[in-house]
Amino acid sequence: MTRIILIGAGRGGRALVELFHKDPGIEIVGVADKDEGAPGIVLARELGLPVAANYRKFLKAEGVDLIIDVTGDPDLAREVYRLRPRGTEVVGGKTARLVSSFVANTNQSDSLQDQYQLALRELESRAEGEFIIGNNLKMKEISSLISKVAPTPTTVLIRGESGTGKELVARAIHRYSSRSDHLLVTLNCTALSPALLESELFGYRRGAFTGAYSDSKGLFEKADGGTMFLDEIGDMSLEIQAKFLRTLQTGEIRAIGDMRTRKVSVRFVAATNRNLETAIREGTFREDLFYRINTFSITLPPLRERIEDIPFLAEYFLLRARAKVNKKVESIAPSALTLLKNYSWPGNLRELENIIERAVVLTSSSAVEAEHLPLHVQDVMGFKPQMGFMPSKARAIEHFEREALTSYLSKADGNISKAAALAKIPRRTFHRLLAKHKIVGRRSPIRT
Repeated sequence: MTRIILIGAGRGGRALVELFHKDPGIEIVGVADKDEGAPGIVLARELGLPVAANYRKFLKAEGVDLIIDVTGDPDLAREVYRLRPRGTEVVGGKTARLVSSFVANTNQSDSLQDQYQLALRELESRAEGEFIIGNNLKMKEISSLISKVAPTPTTVLIRGESGTGKELVARAIHRYSSRSDHLLVTLNCTALSPALLESELFGYRRGAFTGAYSDSKGLFEKADGGTMFLDEIGDMSLEIQAKFLRTLQTGEIRAIGDMRTRKVSVRFVAATNRNLETAIREGTFREDLFYRINTFSITLPPLRERIEDIPFLAEYFLLRARAKVNKKVESIAPSALTLLKNYSWPGNLRELENIIERAVVLTSSSAVEAEHLPLHVQDVMGFKPQMGFMPSKARAIEHFEREALTSYLSKADGNISKAAALAKIPRRTFHRLLAKHKIVGRRSPIRT
């Protein structure tokens, strides 16, 4: 059974109380609101549920799984996240209010269905992820940049290697902007072909192409009044780049098959792990679009440059993995932390999160030990005499190859041909080594 605390008992909060009370798999630990006459408080009293003016009263309850904050108060949201019991997940901000709005207005299905789907999409993608500053000076500087740019309408370009937390920065910018009461719509430009990407962004009219049986709103229109996050914008085709540039310049969109244009008010945040200056020289990215989106740039450091944050980040991911796997794992052993700090982290935060979750699954005790980490992470400790000369040599070579391959790929923006040239080995050899170590690169574009 899932035990929840609900903070905020207005109209949307009342709808959630009614919904959760009917679900046999959910137990409402308490409903909190400063207004004693709030609709949700009144209903909770009628149902015999615990109520309070201060949510902190309920934090002492045993086994709270989820806190839902529908108040929209950013200061309260930060406080709730800080004070939550260990292992308790928090849903707050726009996502919680949007879901509560959907529940309270189920009869208005046409317009709210889009909002509901986008809210679910955000819930799945964010997975309660938060932008973590840590002790790294560069990250503290980035936090300051976010606080300064978030309240403005300025377009932001977030740069950094894959897995460094670019989407979390985009969400932080939206959360502290004047548009936080509206949608944050996210899209990975790599996930769709150019034709599908155009219809997804701009929408289409009935009969515009085979299979277009009805009008469909694009994501730009759905994001009207809010924020649009375009991940991996460096992989957008030149044709779509031109259309997107026009939208940036004029604020207008035109659906496929429509002769009319319409105005939208959208704040754009883009991200890329590619070197866009190199892409401009190669003719795969428009220079005019680059200067439009590069008005304010934030570059995230890779995890290997945030070694001092690894213990803190590992503990954070341990709490999340423990809640997800439903396992009481309390700590990470010092020997395991040493391994984590010595590893180079080519996959950055995403790799660390996955490794911690894997370790939580594997351990049968209350701690993550070194033996629960993957072999390629354990190998960073170097020579082990007990293994013997030849096995130790083979493991050292394997570790060197993996480190070298990821380093060359990083310098080449994932382009296999360029990485092979940097390594001064044949492309076929480089590709064979990638397959051996199960590392994915990016092929060179075919010119016609």
